[in-house]
Amino acid sequence: MLPTHHKLTSSADFRRAMRKGTRAGSATLVVHVTARTDLAITGGPRFGLIVSKQVGNAVTRHAVSRKLRHVCRGDVDMLERAHDVVVRVLPAAATATSGELARDYRSALARALKKQSTKKP
Repeated sequence: MLPTHHKLTSSADFRRAMRKGTRAGSATLVVHVTARTDLAITGGPRFGLIVSKQVGNAVTRHAVSRKLRHVCRGDVDMLERAHDVVVRVLPAAATATSGELARDYRSALARALKKQSTKKP
């Protein structure tokens, strides 16, 4: 489980990350990243998952969510600055293994962060 201060809970924060952030994708997911300036308030990066019904039934969606939360928890210290990270899960994730999801997530996150660092303010 992710600690509460590392979870995105507000729909406004999800919306801001999806619309204003940079994104990178893979076959199983799309990662949206936006930088935060209120590090003292948030206490570091925050993560949110979007797993639609297209991924599968409730059991499948929750299994995919658990796998991705576990990966996100391990990456809390990887991010240098405070970021909001939204992971939008695609239907192909339903049949992916934990290793494939972790690989796709880390690859997409690295590409999104690289895009963000080259983006003009």
